[in-house]
Amino acid sequence: MYSKKDRKAARLKVRRRIRGRVSGTAERPRLAVFRSLKHIYVQAIDDTAGKTLAAASTLDPEAREQVSYGGNVAAAKVVGSLIGKRLQEKGITRVVFDRGGYRYHGRVRALAEAAREAGLEF
Repeated sequence: MYSKKDRKAARLKVRRRIRGRVSGTAERPRLAVFRSLKHIYVQAIDDTAGKTLAAASTLDPEAREQVSYGGNVAAAKVVGSLIGKRLQEKGITRVVFDRGGYRYHGRVRALAEAAREAGLEF
């Protein structure tokens, strides 16, 4: 059985491997996901300039009024649609998805599908 430290180290190893392959530009930013037990966060990052173009999380007031708890699939869907809407306003429709070492399952998948429904392509 794995301890918590081993699971975190394994996720960070996968994360480094993903980041070696995935990079964002101004035209096609990297959509980076971070998942904690209570919240989920997503950022659209231009790696060439080192700037965050847009961000959304369950801590945003817009998301807080729609969900009461930020650590479930329903909250992830709200955050996905929120980031999709914010990027659409900036004229960005294509992104590169960076799952941050997490499995494409559950909250990460719900966020990605909601972002796609909001008009993002990846």
